[in-house]
Amino acid sequence: MPDFDVVGIGLNATDTLLLVPRFPAYAGKEPFEEEILSPGGQVASAMVTCATLGLRTRYIGTVGDDERGRIQIESLLNSGINLDHVQIRKNTANQSAYIVIDRTTGERTVFWRRPDGLRLDPAEITEEMIASARLVHIDGHDTAAVERAARIARANGIPVTVDVDTIYHGFDRVLPYVDYLVTSSEFPSRWTNVHDPFQALETIQKEYGMKVAAMTLGAHGCLARCDGQYFYSPAYVVNCVDTTGAGDIFHGAFCYAVLKGMSLQDTLDFSNAMAALNCTALGARGGIRPAQDAIALMRRAERRSQPDFVARTAAAVQG
Repeated sequence: MPDFDVVGIGLNATDTLLLVPRFPAYAGKEPFEEEILSPGGQVASAMVTCATLGLRTRYIGTVGDDERGRIQIESLLNSGINLDHVQIRKNTANQSAYIVIDRTTGERTVFWRRPDGLRLDPAEITEEMIASARLVHIDGHDTAAVERAARIARANGIPVTVDVDTIYHGFDRVLPYVDYLVTSSEFPSRWTNVHDPFQALETIQKEYGMKVAAMTLGAHGCLARCDGQYFYSPAYVVNCVDTTGAGDIFHGAFCYAVLKGMSLQDTLDFSNAMAALNCTALGARGGIRPAQDAIALMRRAERRSQPDFVARTAAAVQG
């Protein structure tokens, strides 16, 4: 039996949250109400979600040796995540982000920086790190390193999920080894130059052959394609305090659902519910809840759908 249910390779960050009553107009000024230091980052937050949901979890990445790095390590350790292959980079600041949160909507604007000294080299990824997992989750930032991890996973029959939100040079070498692609809403059209989201997902899936090609849609939920069929999951309506980290928690919940053998529709619904719950608290990991809380939300909550996605998904099924 593998040592870990899920192994994540990718980014972590320590965020400074600035809460403002409203986001200012361009070149404007606005007083902020509160400043909060909070751990986050794409893959690291997804792994915290997996650990919270009870999975045996390992995180692989690099962390600076400053105060922000210490905050990140402390958060990961407190979540019960294995950090045997986390490297502390000397005399290097951890990745940081300044996130402005609009109190009126909960929407956030992110400014981030990652020093070159945090780059993960592919030679630092060994087969033992990857082969000990039931599932591997990656992002796209250190592209050569995650490509190596995905290749090792494929060679060992381990499924790979990926979180990608922008175009990375060389990412075309990663995609052939991905089983579950879950992107931002912008990525499919940017990658394919096909503006229709349904056709863009189909184009990516047919070119690279992944089992599931999906995109998150923020307040409108998510759309996925599998076995020639489309699946749409509307978002759950909650009292939104902060959208920071919602996508990261979606990905962690997605990993959990895949390992639990949920149907794709249930996987999307569960992941949406976990992401929605995280939006009810401040910070990238402020609202991570147990699975039963997400299931309860799925049973009772109002949902916000995008009518065009509902209609086109239904039409595709009937066709």
